[in-house]
Amino acid sequence: MKNDIPEEKIIEYEPRLKYFPIPLFAITMGLTGLAIAFEKASQILHIPSGIGIFLSYISLGIFFLLLFLYLLKLIKYPEEVKKEWNHVIRMNFFPAISISMLLLSIAFSHINPSLSKVFWYIAAPLHLFFTLRVIKFWIENNIQINHSNPAWFIPIVGNVIVPIMGVKYGGVTLSQFYFSLGIFFWVVLFTIVIYRIIFHHQLPSKFIPTLFIFIAPPAVGFISYVKIKEAIFKLLPQSPNFLASLTLDFFAHFLYDVAFFFIVMLVFMIKLFTKVPYSITWWAYTFPLDAFTIATLVNYHLNKVAESKGLIKSELIFGVLKTSNFFYILSWISLTITTIVIFVVAYKTIKAILNRKICVPE
Repeated sequence: MKNDIPEEKIIEYEPRLKYFPIPLFAITMGLTGLAIAFEKASQILHIPSGIGIFLSYISLGIFFLLLFLYLLKLIKYPEEVKKEWNHVIRMNFFPAISISMLLLSIAFSHINPSLSKVFWYIAAPLHLFFTLRVIKFWIENNIQINHSNPAWFIPIVGNVIVPIMGVKYGGVTLSQFYFSLGIFFWVVLFTIVIYRIIFHHQLPSKFIPTLFIFIAPPAVGFISYVKIKEAIFKLLPQSPNFLASLTLDFFAHFLYDVAFFFIVMLVFMIKLFTKVPYSITWWAYTFPLDAFTIATLVNYHLNKVAESKGLIKSELIFGVLKTSNFFYILSWISLTITTIVIFVVAYKTIKAILNRKICVPE
């Protein structure tokens, strides 16, 4: 009787768990990043704090669900996990697990400090392991230039996230190590990936959304750098008030401005993204937008405080808006667009799950 089943129907009888993809952990990155953005907005823009708390618990639940399913896949189909672990592209998504934990550490830092600390102490060394393993794989294998893509930044971005809570849980010195590692390899990998995109074959259609990952390293780098500098100032025995204004130094502006440029560039290319059919890679839109939104909120807050205390002189952008007012407006725009994008991607994902278009062989 088995031979009577049409060949194209056989796949329907195969367990979907076997094809549960590691890139699904990008979902928790996007949702947790949005939770952090709303939590930050509740402090700075004075919106209800319950939104961020609600999203944090939703993200926590989804993370444990995905982790449970992937561990179940590891038990039942270890060879499939091994294939992903050694896949030249998919291996870069394993660090999404540790990044999700780092983001949950940030999200729960005010809700449940003990849980936040547990997440950080597990995720920080785990992410360093993933980074070492990925770089080792690149060195020991013959990687083709066409294998390079923006997903390569995922292991690197995690290192820049570590200091955000690391200055509190691990100390400034350790945080500087992770920050230095992340920024160094961001520059190296950006050079390789942009070379591939310009001089070699274009990215496949389903990987076009990963171009948004260009936003993440400088945006997260800005947030992390500010956290490290603030932690250093706290170590000074008598820190004068004007040191607070030095948080937004040239390098901080450099990181934020690079992220802002990529936002503008990708908006300029918007038609390219509207032609891309839905796939799980659409989640690549989400976390980078989260990161830019949070960075903009932090930028607005720092400028506002410095201006209000007379630590820096107010200046007009294009002779129209004060710097703090510009970032205030940009914060609202970023938060609104990011929320809409994530809800659209989440809706598309739920629809794809119901239509059994996820967890299928490629």
